[in-house]
Amino acid sequence: MAIKGFIFDIKKFSIHDGPGIRTTVFFKGCPLNCWWCHNPESQKIKPEEFLGCTFRWSMLNSPGDRNIIGKEVFTDEVIIEIEKDFPFYEESNGGATFSGGEPMLQTDFLLSLLTECKRKDISTAIDTTGYAPFQQFEKIYDVTDIFLYDLKLMDEQMHIQYTGVSNKMIHENLERLTSNGKKVILRIPIIPGITDTNDNIDQTVNYISSLKNINEVDLLPFHKTANSKYEKMKKENRLPNIEPPAKETMEKLKEKFLSLGCTIKIGGLVER
Repeated sequence: MAIKGFIFDIKKFSIHDGPGIRTTVFFKGCPLNCWWCHNPESQKIKPEEFLGCTFRWSMLNSPGDRNIIGKEVFTDEVIIEIEKDFPFYEESNGGATFSGGEPMLQTDFLLSLLTECKRKDISTAIDTTGYAPFQQFEKIYDVTDIFLYDLKLMDEQMHIQYTGVSNKMIHENLERLTSNGKKVILRIPIIPGITDTNDNIDQTVNYISSLKNINEVDLLPFHKTANSKYEKMKKENRLPNIEPPAKETMEKLKEKFLSLGCTIKIGGLVER
């Protein structure tokens, strides 16, 4: 049976979504509603129409698609796009990354893409909020090489305030994934005044130190590139005046994570 799902972008030659050069497929739909969301076009699972859409790739590049964010596509259509970059994966130890939104919202579609990638010897990664029943992670576990896993706020009430959901299931899923030995790269968005507080950073470091098999922690500084998206889409921007953290600030934060004894990186884009 042909599997279909909703995506809103395919980014080629990505270097921030896992090891090597990667092709990143962005899924529509997200269960979180983060104040700092850098892909507001990802939040709704169905395609959205508005005039002046200039910041998203169209699979068909047809005039009729230019004002539409999101498209329902078959697995085979996406795989064709991923395969075009196969030589870059071989040279750089890269592969395909499935991001969003939250790819776990479309588990059957995600599973079909991951399975086909593995059949073609293409390395796979999932960029996830972790907010999904663990049974869904079990479905895709064997065909996923790397989990890029978000940790945002340790305090549950603050997590609810700034993302709209509890962090309990997120933490439980992470603990089970890491205990199983799968490669996990943690991604921590650094949002000034929200996630970069001493309390949150100290609690985050302590929590990570209790986990097994953490290969890497990426500190992702807030950026303002989404401001124009909020304006064009007429969506509320809840952090319009926040400035990106200074380089010196990021270096100081990195120092706090070095005690974990794993690779600590600064950079990349906050995709949610």
